[in-house]
Amino acid sequence: MVKTLLYPFKKVYDFYRFSILTEETYIKNRFKRIFGFDLSLENPKTLNEKIQWLKLNDRTDLHTICSDKFEVRNYVKEKIGEEYLIPLLYTSNNYKDLLPENIPTEAPFIIKTNHDSGGYEIIMNKSEINWEKVRNRYKNLLKRNYYKESKEWQYKNIPPKIIIEKLLLEDNGKIPMDYKFHCFHGKVELISVDIDRETEHKRNIYSKDWDLLPFTWSIKENETIVWDNGRRISKPQNLDMIIPIIEKLSREFKYVRIDFYQIKDKYFFGEMTFHHGGGFECIHPVEWDYKLGEKLRLNID
Repeated sequence: MVKTLLYPFKKVYDFYRFSILTEETYIKNRFKRIFGFDLSLENPKTLNEKIQWLKLNDRTDLHTICSDKFEVRNYVKEKIGEEYLIPLLYTSNNYKDLLPENIPTEAPFIIKTNHDSGGYEIIMNKSEINWEKVRNRYKNLLKRNYYKESKEWQYKNIPPKIIIEKLLLEDNGKIPMDYKFHCFHGKVELISVDIDRETEHKRNIYSKDWDLLPFTWSIKENETIVWDNGRRISKPQNLDMIIPIIEKLSREFKYVRIDFYQIKDKYFFGEMTFHHGGGFECIHPVEWDYKLGEKLRLNID
């Protein structure tokens, strides 16, 4: 009842902050609300401040291509080879095409949008799915312009599309770990690993030499996404082999997070993200926000 009464006011508020405020004002307001101090774009020091600077100032067509989950496949194929791509099963720009007969497999797969964040649906058995409900969801997702709510320019002009990929699964039927390689100026500096997403979400952060680092990086300091002292993850097989390949993908960018999945001894490309957490996830202790900020050189005039 309360949500229903407040909905018109929320729509007005969302229109104001997403459509009326300038990019810079919106970002500064949100930054101050989360971190408790004013964002300096003239002399940014922390990594999160510098991510905001990149968001407003570092814009190329290649950023848009690599943020498009469909077009980036060609970039990956050209740079490191097709063998790192998750098999593509189907693609369409029309939600009405989401029909079970259009998908050439009964095996598990994942439906994604190419132009936003979080627009995915895991399908374990297509005969058990309410396809009308799925189509309605993607009808709305295809209308979404993620730029409006994130102010991340690279998403602004991506033509919306639905893509369906094979779902990667380990032998035990679980989704494989997602290794996120944070690259600064073409070099892997950090690797973050999300654990137990479906239960108690935790995130370990490692150096490229696989030393567990003593800081958290999450939306709020007291969330369950915390440094997990109790569970050390073994160094991934062939990590030393995949790092130079990832660095090859990252060379064109000041900062990029490149996600890969590992199945046994084989790696598969996930996605590229240019502003991890939108630059709004807290690093604690805060001195690590400054330490990481030193690794990112902006060359501001």
